[in-house]
Amino acid sequence: MGKVKKEKSILGQISDLSHRLVLMLVIPIVISLVLMLIYAAKYHSSISRMGTIASLKTVVTEDIPGAAWNIVSGRETLEESGIYPSIHSVNDTIEDITDRTGQENRLALIVASRTMQTLENYVDKIRDNMKADVPVVQSEEELEEVRDVAALVDSMLNDYIAQEIESTARMSVSLRLVILMTAIAEVLIVVIALWYRNRSVKATATSVRQPIERLEEVAAKIAEGSLDARLADTDVTELRNLTHQVNTMADRLKSMMEKSNQDAKTLRKAELRTLQAQINPHFLYNTLDAIVWKAEAGEKDEVIQLTSALSNFFRISLSSGADWIPISQEKKHIEGYLTIQQTRYRDIMDYEIDIPDEIGDYYILKLLLQPLVENALYHGIKIKRGGGIIKVSAKLQDNYLIFSVRDTGSGMTPEQLKELKDKMKKGQPSVSEGGGGGFGLVNVNLRIRLYYNQTDGLQIESSEEGTTVSFRVPLRTREEIFENESILS
Repeated sequence: MGKVKKEKSILGQISDLSHRLVLMLVIPIVISLVLMLIYAAKYHSSISRMGTIASLKTVVTEDIPGAAWNIVSGRETLEESGIYPSIHSVNDTIEDITDRTGQENRLALIVASRTMQTLENYVDKIRDNMKADVPVVQSEEELEEVRDVAALVDSMLNDYIAQEIESTARMSVSLRLVILMTAIAEVLIVVIALWYRNRSVKATATSVRQPIERLEEVAAKIAEGSLDARLADTDVTELRNLTHQVNTMADRLKSMMEKSNQDAKTLRKAELRTLQAQINPHFLYNTLDAIVWKAEAGEKDEVIQLTSALSNFFRISLSSGADWIPISQEKKHIEGYLTIQQTRYRDIMDYEIDIPDEIGDYYILKLLLQPLVENALYHGIKIKRGGGIIKVSAKLQDNYLIFSVRDTGSGMTPEQLKELKDKMKKGQPSVSEGGGGGFGLVNVNLRIRLYYNQTDGLQIESSEEGTTVSFRVPLRTREEIFENESILS
């Protein structure tokens, strides 16, 4: 099963190109923005953590040691000092910041959290001393430990802040690299998008231009008369209907031209049949006069011969309106005609008929040979002093029948021959052309071309020694004749 060719709409192609270009340009921008937002969130989180840790430093270095001093000096009770809530608040804050800090910066906070536990232990000792009424001097030693541990925690918090600042600096460098790489990528993508846009525009233009050029080419051929030209199916949606309409128009024009040509052929055939049906009254009168003279002279055999020849001549000429007759009938027709004419022109005309009997059953368009014989008599033999011979011959060659009528009359001059050929090229049937108003060469030539549907008709050669008129037609049997053509059985 063949692959179905996908249709391409011009608007669809433009829309696809726009969408692809937008995607090519927007996706990198979105990625860049997402990366910037991620780095900004990290940066903001780091600043927030550092601010929180920085706020603990005062509590660790001042508030907790100060509260411990107030307890030792008796200025405040343990509950009034709020030292334990301060220690627990610092511890909770450090643990929360530890959970939100990366692995690389957690160590300082973990140690600070443990150290805060040590600080709480020293506060516990001060509490126990105060309950046991231990001398202040001894509690002052614990107070110094509290101050030292608080300073140690402060140092650790400072280390954490330094590490966060260093991490933030590295993050800033990474962000600058991301921005730089994004800018470079955007430039490259813009260049690629421009290249892709130009390539797609050319491809789209080609996909549209080629069908239009083919349309112009076919339209020009149709305008020149080549009605077989057709457009191939196109995959461009907007041109598909136009292509179909042009092909439909060409089909209709071809049908109309074929019908017009057929009507013209039918009309010309009708004209030729009308000309063919016209009987030459002079030929009939002269023949009847000859029969009367022979009868008066008592030449019974001659009368029978002439009457029989005249009967055969007109019987075949009319042939019940048939267009096609066997070659044997056409042969009998010209035999009758020459028999009659030899009675009148026995002193100047002789004739030979060489048509083999084996081709007698093939069919031929009737009245093709008699006009040629009549032309040879009236335009060749009759006007030559001393007369001459008319020879009619036929032969079968390569499925074609070749007929020839040759006379040894006066022949034609080159000018006369050219004039006759010009008349045949024009193809206008004439009732007056030919010997004695007969059915002449121009009409025979036209009938051959029309009925046999071929470009060549009569071939004429002429010189001082005489004229030869020949033609070649396809071999036709009774079964091969068109059903709409009438035949004589």
